[in-house]
Amino acid sequence: MKHSLQARLVILFAAAIIVSVFLIWCINFFYLPSYYEQSKMNHMKDVYQSVDELCREVKWGTITEDEYIELASQLDGFSSDNGMNIYVFSVYYFLLEFKYPKLTEWQIGEAKEQLGFYIAAETGETILDENYRLLHEGEYYKIYRVFNERDGSSYIELISKINDATWIYMRSNYQNIQESADISNRMLTYVGAFVMLLGVIVMFFVSRRYTRPIMRLVNHSKKMSELDFNARYSEDREDEIGILGQSMNVLSEKLEATISELKTANNELKLDIERKREQEEMRNEFLANVSHELKTPLSLIRGYAEGLHDNINEDERSREMYSEVIIDETEKMNTMVKKLLSLNQLEFGNDQVHMERFDIREMLESKLRANEILAKQTGTVLLFSCEEKEPIYVWADEYMIDEVVTNYISNALHHADILKRAEKNEKVIEVKLIIIDEKVRVSVFNTGESIPDEDIPKIWDKFYKVDKARTREYGGNGIGLSIVKAVMEAHNQGYGVFNYDNGVEFWFELDYENGD
Repeated sequence: MKHSLQARLVILFAAAIIVSVFLIWCINFFYLPSYYEQSKMNHMKDVYQSVDELCREVKWGTITEDEYIELASQLDGFSSDNGMNIYVFSVYYFLLEFKYPKLTEWQIGEAKEQLGFYIAAETGETILDENYRLLHEGEYYKIYRVFNERDGSSYIELISKINDATWIYMRSNYQNIQESADISNRMLTYVGAFVMLLGVIVMFFVSRRYTRPIMRLVNHSKKMSELDFNARYSEDREDEIGILGQSMNVLSEKLEATISELKTANNELKLDIERKREQEEMRNEFLANVSHELKTPLSLIRGYAEGLHDNINEDERSREMYSEVIIDETEKMNTMVKKLLSLNQLEFGNDQVHMERFDIREMLESKLRANEILAKQTGTVLLFSCEEKEPIYVWADEYMIDEVVTNYISNALHHADILKRAEKNEKVIEVKLIIIDEKVRVSVFNTGESIPDEDIPKIWDKFYKVDKARTREYGGNGIGLSIVKAVMEAHNQGYGVFNYDNGVEFWFELDYENGD
């Protein structure tokens, strides 16, 4: 990715290494020689102080052999330990006498040639040329950087007159310092390249450890934007990424609750205008239908009650039959009144739709289990069909949808029948659950006779009965499908019925909210 955080981190880390190595290389190249020179000069001054203290009080004319050996041993230690040549000599009218060390004739000649320039310069006989650069001048000594044209080498040399006759000369090879700086720079280049390569590789894997959870958070946020509230950040981290993940989980929960409230409010807003317009018409229709439906059972109850009161039939079994009819009709009236009240609340908007997210598959399976005994008593086979294996979530009022499913299954149980032309001699009720685009469709099919085409538009009206005799037989009052209609219209969702050669299928749809 062009703007990948991981790539930026790796590039930034590599650039930091390159800049660091370059700065160290520049410091080594421009400042290390002078630093080494200064360090070497300071070191030479420290050694000189020790040599000066050792030699200043020596009486060279009266020194014994043992004293000289001890003195020479200490000076040898200074020389070998510090990588310096140390000479102690005396000057008498330009004649050099070496006190330390013991030199051969050839070494004495070479030393005199070198020291002669310093002695002549100190006495004003000559001026040191450009090969001699004064680095530091103390109270009793001078330190020079000297280039020897004969061997092409550079040296740091110290010359000091510690008393009238005694001189000290110290010499250290300067070429080693420059070579060390060059070697250090080359080594630094190789090490820097290796460290940069290794650092880039390490940084690549380290950055992935942080960018991967960030990408998971990005995917989590995408699912949230698609209203998939099942997604949760589950990594157990205590750093900033973990805190951000937990915050997104809280945001997801609050967003789900907010959307639920918005859907409820939006649904209520859509219904409010239509509800007020229909209220008066529904009230008048309700009163007329209730009067009509209550007329027949009230007439029966009154007739049988008068018969009991007048002792029309003194037979005990007849009186019990009269009482059973009265109780049965009373129970039918009670059931009808409850349904009418429920329908009235829906149609008048008193029973508000509370949108929530629930598993429709679980509801259907629960309803089928609850009706197994009744189905067996009537010889009906219950079937359930759904291709999906996972839970199927919908947005709706769970209590109201439960009422719709109950009415569909109850209606199917009472109307399921065996067709003479059917291949199998059995009564079947099949509940199907399918996903169509962004909708979940629930259908309830039962074998039996089809509904006449002219009656299909009317079956959703209150108190309408296609087969009045059979409806009266099981206590139906034509309100169940009216409740289905009221519930589905309150949800602004589709519903309907299909006729088939071998039966009837009722269906309804809800918003599918399972997410990808």
